[in-house]
Amino acid sequence: MKTLPSKKEIVEDWLPRYTGAPLAKFTKHILLTNFINYVEMFAEARGCEILGRGKPMQMASDGEICIINFGMGSPLAATVMDLLSAVKPQAVLFLGKCGGLKKTEVGDFILPIAAIRGEGTSNDYFPPEIPALPSFRLHKTVSIEIRQRGLEYWTGTVYTTNRRVWEHDKDFRAYLQNARAIGIDMETATLFTVGFANEIPRGALLLVSDNPMVPEGIKTGKSDKAVTAKFAQTHLEIGIASLRTVAQTGQSVKHMLFE
Repeated sequence: MKTLPSKKEIVEDWLPRYTGAPLAKFTKHILLTNFINYVEMFAEARGCEILGRGKPMQMASDGEICIINFGMGSPLAATVMDLLSAVKPQAVLFLGKCGGLKKTEVGDFILPIAAIRGEGTSNDYFPPEIPALPSFRLHKTVSIEIRQRGLEYWTGTVYTTNRRVWEHDKDFRAYLQNARAIGIDMETATLFTVGFANEIPRGALLLVSDNPMVPEGIKTGKSDKAVTAKFAQTHLEIGIASLRTVAQTGQSVKHMLFE
């Protein structure tokens, strides 16, 4: 009788199947994003091809860093972090967008110190009381890169939800105010939690794309296109430079013994 495949066997088979890229194409320093245009900008700047067109995920690699568009939402965030355990990354940095919930303005960066696990997906990996945390040394590198460019960033806790359409819900909006989160997205807490489960050093640099707590700040197709045109290139460049610094120093970004 056949035995069930191991997790290692599954992820080593599924990562190429989802991305169209052989395992050898994946580097130890990986950018994650929700947007194919980030992959296209990376490929154009680095002179590399995009793999996985027509697949659930697309990727490009310059031999030192690779970038993956894994899609949107917490289930896919969990999936990509599980699949990446096949290549044992030394650092994974998520470049995502989020809604600003406090004093942030469109175009601001958020470097979250933690994420609230409101998405539910991460409960399959750890009990709800386990915090969703980034790897401190990776965030320190990103922080230095931002400041060296003469830019500022916010820090604090972001709320991760599995709901895409919530702006109309008065009760949920009141809950977010009480939670005192600085931003809201659909992936960060899942990426942090599943990364921790898979012993993958991870971080997130979020771009504020809208201010959903006020009527004039709710995202539209037009406003999102404007944000991308104005800020996405800088967002990507900070991510590339940060991972390149980590790669060139050769130091582990794991920061606590429990990791």
